Amino acid sequence: MTGTANETSRPVIGITGYVEDASFGVWNMRSALVPYAYVRQVAEAGGQPVLLPPVGAPASLVDRLDGLVVAGGGDIDPALYGAEPHPEVSGVRDFRDGSELALVHAALDRDLPFLGICRGLQVLNVALGGTLVQHLPDVVGGRTDHSPAPGVYGHFPVRVEPGSRTAEALGGDTTPTVAHYHHQSIDRLGTGLRAVAWADDGVVEAAELPGRAFALGVQWHPEVGDDPALFLSFVAAARIYAGGEAADTLTLRR
Repeated sequence: MTGTANETSRPVIGITGYVEDASFGVWNMRSALVPYAYVRQVAEAGGQPVLLPPVGAPASLVDRLDGLVVAGGGDIDPALYGAEPHPEVSGVRDFRDGSELALVHAALDRDLPFLGICRGLQVLNVALGGTLVQHLPDVVGGRTDHSPAPGVYGHFPVRVEPGSRTAEALGGDTTPTVAHYHHQSIDRLGTGLRAVAWADDGVVEAAELPGRAFALGVQWHPEVGDDPALFLSFVAAARIYAGGEAADTLTLRR
């Protein structure tokens, strides 16, 4: 327990970030950043977002956090799961891979509430020894609606296992229509990880670690959706971890 929160303060939520060239004002320069949608969702759910750029040793800060979001981004280096790179692999950042894998291991060691989003689910799977499908169109008959076009989300429903922690976090919704933007997905599940949501083509869209208070990842992008349920449930778990309220209050507040 971190002891960083009381009944009236916000649990501290670390969000992994990017290091990329970015434009703002009159500048175009190397920047540490995260899409604002993640920050907004965490804040509106009652958390205090803190950016964790992939430099230094962010895993050393886990004891100061009440929850961890591993955000989306480029592809993971296939060498980390024993594969040769597919021609469509892109956006690999070795320094980010190493930083986030260390963060995931540190978070799981402490049972810190964890939410992986898109790449974040893939990092969780690789951290646990799993592998990835490197280019989905190769295995779903050329289907491209998981990533329709650069900068365009695909919107279609997924099937969530009733009674799973993920279904509970979604307020019991087992067929949500969600925003997709990914050309990779889980192939072989990592040790202890259980698939709990799928697209209609069989692609794994969510997985969780049973027996944990909150340790799950989704392949879709809830940060750009209209339903705050997943973030509300995650921040509620972080508040409990911080010691801010009793465990029986871990319910969605809409």
